[in-house]
Amino acid sequence: MNSKIWLSSPHMGGGEQKYVNEAFDTNWVAPLGPNVNGFENDIREYLNEDVHIAALSAGTAAIHLALVHAEVGHGDEVLCQSFTFSASANPICYQGATPVFIDSEKSTWNMCPVLLEKAIEDRISKGKKPKAIIVVHLYGMPAKMDEITALAKKHNIALIEDAAEALGSEYQGKKCATLGDFGILSFNGNKIITTSGGGALICNSESDKNRTIFLATQARDNAEHYQHSNIGFNYRMSNIVAGIGRGQMVVIKDRVAQRRANHTFYKQNLSEFSQIEFLEEPEGFSSNRWLTCILTPSFEFREKIRLALASINIESRPLWKPMHQQPVFANCPKFTNGVSDDLFKRGLCLPSGSNLSQKDLLRVVNCIKNTAL
Repeated sequence: MNSKIWLSSPHMGGGEQKYVNEAFDTNWVAPLGPNVNGFENDIREYLNEDVHIAALSAGTAAIHLALVHAEVGHGDEVLCQSFTFSASANPICYQGATPVFIDSEKSTWNMCPVLLEKAIEDRISKGKKPKAIIVVHLYGMPAKMDEITALAKKHNIALIEDAAEALGSEYQGKKCATLGDFGILSFNGNKIITTSGGGALICNSESDKNRTIFLATQARDNAEHYQHSNIGFNYRMSNIVAGIGRGQMVVIKDRVAQRRANHTFYKQNLSEFSQIEFLEEPEGFSSNRWLTCILTPSFEFREKIRLALASINIESRPLWKPMHQQPVFANCPKFTNGVSDDLFKRGLCLPSGSNLSQKDLLRVVNCIKNTAL
């Protein structure tokens, strides 16, 4: 039987155990400690911007706390990219607010600035000025941030940048997650680096970071006894998990390079098939190529490739099903243009892990070639 080729499996760098052992040896196993501080500093240095990092239990927790910072509450509306994973939208509902979904544009597959402007004007005309915008850098491809940022500033709406899939991606020379009012990172097991589970909120001020940590540790007041004046959450990253992250940060540049090399390999080896399309980087955009995705001519052709890969134990996956198509969000307002609906029907994510061998990549390519002929 063929060995399993995963879509995006964890890839350890070899140095993680040192930090984890230090946590055990010093008995720092609580959700505090030197690894947490060190991991936050490592991320800050990598992003190379004047930002402040709060390491959390998940990227979803980071989005939730960003919405709390933006004072999103019951009855409010938040504009959210529709073409994304549900974790981008779910925290809006945690706050009792309503997601308003915005479709994509074709050049990056991310939030369409034209539809975003239309949605803002429509909601304001109805007396429902949105409290925040959640834009996503899908599969590592940066969104059109100049246009989106300009609209957020024009209407004084908080901009939350979901870079869960985009650590290492850059827009006009700046790292993704540093372009909005708040940035989100994820270190889930399938991400470009992993802490097994975890995330981070990127803040533009130290005061926002400190408030994030306060809220993430049950919002305990500064008192000798347990006293609480705010609703808090159990969202802080543990010192052991942060130790894994410290070891991963040592190899982050290599991981980005390896993912980009996978994309180049697929593109070069499948270029003879005009019916298979790849998402190109616009000028000034640099994707970490977290996942390499292809577009096929039809749903039927996509399924033919996916099932052929599955038959030889290779994992692939359709592109995200848009949030405006999800049953749980069926009654939410939406501004659509058909782009994400089409991408969902025709698109496929290929195995993209940084630990794929040349033999693995050839197996994938040869299967697609044999199917496409």
